[in-house]
Amino acid sequence: MSSEHVERRLAAILAADVAGSCRLIGIDEEGTLAQLKALRKKLFDPKIVEHHGRVVKNTGDGALVEFGSVVDAVRCAVEIQCGMAEQNIDVPQVKRIEFRIGIHVGDIIFDDNDIFGDGVNIAARLEGIAEPGGIFMSDDAYRQIRGKVEIACDDMGPQPLKNIAEPMRAWRVRTTGQLPSLAPPRALVSAPQVLALPDKPSIAVLPFHNMSGDAEQQYLCDGLAEEIIIALSRIRALFVIARNSSFTYRGKEVDVRQIGRELGVRYVMQGSVRRAGNRLRIAGQLARADSGANIWADRFDGGMDDIFSLQDEITVTIVGAIAPRVEQAEIERATFKATESLNAYDEYLRGLTKFYAATSKQEFEDALRKFRSAIALDPSFASPYGLASRCYNFRKAQGWMVDRMQETAEAVGLARKALELAKDDVVALSEAGYALAYVGRDLDAAASALDRAIELNPSSANSWHYRGMVGVWLGETLRTIEYVSRAMRLSPVDPLMYEMKSNIAHGYLHSNEFEAGAQWAERALSERPVFGSALRVAAACYGLAGRKEEARGVVDRLLEADPALRVSNLRERLGPYRLEVSFVRYEQGLRLAGVPE
Repeated sequence: MSSEHVERRLAAILAADVAGSCRLIGIDEEGTLAQLKALRKKLFDPKIVEHHGRVVKNTGDGALVEFGSVVDAVRCAVEIQCGMAEQNIDVPQVKRIEFRIGIHVGDIIFDDNDIFGDGVNIAARLEGIAEPGGIFMSDDAYRQIRGKVEIACDDMGPQPLKNIAEPMRAWRVRTTGQLPSLAPPRALVSAPQVLALPDKPSIAVLPFHNMSGDAEQQYLCDGLAEEIIIALSRIRALFVIARNSSFTYRGKEVDVRQIGRELGVRYVMQGSVRRAGNRLRIAGQLARADSGANIWADRFDGGMDDIFSLQDEITVTIVGAIAPRVEQAEIERATFKATESLNAYDEYLRGLTKFYAATSKQEFEDALRKFRSAIALDPSFASPYGLASRCYNFRKAQGWMVDRMQETAEAVGLARKALELAKDDVVALSEAGYALAYVGRDLDAAASALDRAIELNPSSANSWHYRGMVGVWLGETLRTIEYVSRAMRLSPVDPLMYEMKSNIAHGYLHSNEFEAGAQWAERALSERPVFGSALRVAAACYGLAGRKEEARGVVDRLLEADPALRVSNLRERLGPYRLEVSFVRYEQGLRLAGVPE
């Protein structure tokens, strides 16, 4: 037995590593190493010193850090990840440097300025199962910080860790900009995630309250709010949250400070509409999201025939309150009018309300009728052509087309007419562009329309999202991840978030990053368990990654949802892939996963 003294002590250990470092170095070796060096100097090392930690050793693309307090370790980790999220706001997804962090508190062996033992090994293994930008901590660490650190945590249950005999219960810390866990959260320490603020004035416009005493007038309230969102979005100096996220707060009594945290904005606008006959009274107020303090409130009176002027007045007033240096040309572009026909506009708003609420074939047909009615009232109004063409996307995706050739021709005709009339109408450009890609299979025209929509309105979440999916079909997989990620930030609580996550999974599938693709597909399925697109891409990723058991489980679910699916009929379901190699990769993955021939 050795008589040599071994020094032991209790410590909190933080293990950090750069996710996908080999891929980043392969893309740009010198640039990546220079970025890592700068991040250590600017962010990582100062935060460790601030929280009384000691870097035991750097490991090229990672570090091992010792703390005397697990509270200090967790606070340090959260601030590092929040700082990294801010650094990465405008960095394409594929070029982002993202840390994974694991934290454990336990007994360690100290020898010659190095540390060893299970305490170190567990922290390193927890770091290995964390997602990029994530923090995993052990149950021992969690018990030490519970009630002492203002963060939110998800209980991930027992986790098998490499070279650790027994599975260990792990907790996932929710940090800035991070998506909810794949597993349902079993416990919360405190508050939910906080998104970093953009580097320009940012605003969310909530759905207007209907004060008319007539539920039928809700479409008008929604339409007014949506038009203001679109108008503000045309101003490049602003960051505007998408309608789909803003409207999730309809009918809820929510503090503007909470909305600011959840959507990552500096300003929140609320309003109400009272209609009596042909008369309108619109009230609006603008508040700072950090304090909840109102910075502007006003009311606007007029008749229904003044509605366009009222919208312009509200928009210009808001811009003046939050971005006074915006040039006049930008403001004039924001007040662009798609139609001068009040009746056509009214039918369009009614159709829009039905479209967003539709889930069945009949509901989409009702929306389509309203858009056709708007077109009949003003044949030069581009937006209803675009939305009408998008109704056919759903008909095709859900297998509702009766006469495929005729309905495809109708969809393409509507989409092309929308693009012909569009000019600066972003709704028409984006909706028609996506329909032209999926139903019409004209990828070049679709990409051109969506690029134009993004140029006109950099805050259009739908335009970024649709352009990302068109990128999948064009073979521009790196753009897919970048564009859809931008859409997710513009609409962080979008009811269709599962579709965005599924499309990011497609980007990773065609980048040959099958594990990442499977993870994103599973995130989509955690929100919509029977979403066919996510089931297909999950099965393909698992098949190509050689994870046979997981692949079989997903294929069972896929065939239950789509019994007619076969390898032989994939081409119609998977969309208009330009590169045959992309289609073949997808086909091979599904074949390996067990989809019948």
